[in-house]
Amino acid sequence: MLRLVITLSLSFSATSAQLTSPLGPVVDLGYAAFAGNSTPPASPTNPDTPVVGPVTFFGGVPYARPPLGDLRWRAPQMLNEDAKSSGSITDARNWGPPCIQRPAVVGIGIEDCLTLNIWKPTNATAGDKLPVAVYIHGGGFYANSPQGFPLYDWVAQHPTGIVGVSITYRLGMMGFLGGPKIPAFSPDTGNGDLNVGLLDQRAGLEWVQRHISKFGGDPHNVAIYGESAGGASVVMQVTAYGGTKPVPFKRATPQSIGFGPTRNDSQIERNFANAAKFIGCPTTGSSSETLSCMRNASLGAIVSAMNRIPNGEFAPVVEGPGGFLPDLPSRLIASGKFAEVEYNGGHCTGDGKTFASGSPDQFVTDEDVKRIVFSRWPGVSEELRNEALALYPLLSENGTFPTEWDRAWTMAGEAVFACMDWFLAEGLLAKGLKNVYSFAWDAPDRVLYDARPYLGAMHTSDLYFLFDGTK
Repeated sequence: MLRLVITLSLSFSATSAQLTSPLGPVVDLGYAAFAGNSTPPASPTNPDTPVVGPVTFFGGVPYARPPLGDLRWRAPQMLNEDAKSSGSITDARNWGPPCIQRPAVVGIGIEDCLTLNIWKPTNATAGDKLPVAVYIHGGGFYANSPQGFPLYDWVAQHPTGIVGVSITYRLGMMGFLGGPKIPAFSPDTGNGDLNVGLLDQRAGLEWVQRHISKFGGDPHNVAIYGESAGGASVVMQVTAYGGTKPVPFKRATPQSIGFGPTRNDSQIERNFANAAKFIGCPTTGSSSETLSCMRNASLGAIVSAMNRIPNGEFAPVVEGPGGFLPDLPSRLIASGKFAEVEYNGGHCTGDGKTFASGSPDQFVTDEDVKRIVFSRWPGVSEELRNEALALYPLLSENGTFPTEWDRAWTMAGEAVFACMDWFLAEGLLAKGLKNVYSFAWDAPDRVLYDARPYLGAMHTSDLYFLFDGTK
């Protein structure tokens, strides 16, 4: 990743050297120094909205080595943070580039994308110990970047001050390639790692633990946030390693926890074979042979392969004992295998309306519900579909749902979103945790609502308010 690097200048005091730059305020991490961009907050549209002062932004700050060549499909590797600064300041006034994603084009999005974006009150200094908010973006594990979710207003409007951070992580085929040829702990050892996108997030959070104090943040007071796939990521950070390792955060706030259908082994293997074939590599033979070919492939070949495989085919997979995701999060939660953190999880009341896969007039009979809603889960048996319908009876069946549409969206919403935030909250309470909350967001995104009012507070409605109408 190309970044502007300038020779630093030193402003000496009697006891220490303070780095300065004509680019903007500088934060020195010891192994590297970064110049940010200070911007006064815009006048709020709501006169009751507090504004506490200017914010300084540092964009595209690397938290791991570039995942290129032999590091493709491997866990993120630490930078050499023991090195002394080279005597330069890196220009961090702009966003880092997004990770490559579908529809992929050479030159739009890059592999060298493992960076953080940091916002701090301009007057915050090392030692201030401000709370830290880390945001993990959603997008189905195949799309988006932090640029759509700026934390500027979070920092500018906070009455007592916080530090905001967002993480760029590998997506789609580059972040979630699965199959038996990948794991380093497979019989054919030493090849790569599963769920490297989740490991990227973890590496970013661990970087925050080591360095956020230099920006005025408190590493012991970190909250992680995320919506949809970002919310699922937050939950998987809580259940990581079955709760056997310390977590680099204090509290978790997942929103609309978006767990889609889990790919079975044959689907995962098929996707790996397609990726290898479309890149131009052998699909038979040893794991090391196939992965070596894929790692040596050009970016153009990678882009071509990504565009031939539909969105959503690559997502987190269960790794088994010893892995980051040793089992399904639901099973880990049910067995109490998760980190003990403070929690505030919830969903939009119209999440299910967004994911029922149809509009109200399409749901007339029981068969419509089974056919349309369960198209998301093709592996569910007819018997289980009938059992699900029995759990959501119509008024005419002495139930509570007036229409088939109401059954459909409630069923979809609870299966995909609502049950998980309740389930984890109950699990934390059962362990005696304090500061555990759950919420339901019922204010619609006015732009989306005007287009399809029957969806109500549809999926992502909360983001409209959190990011001032930008997504």
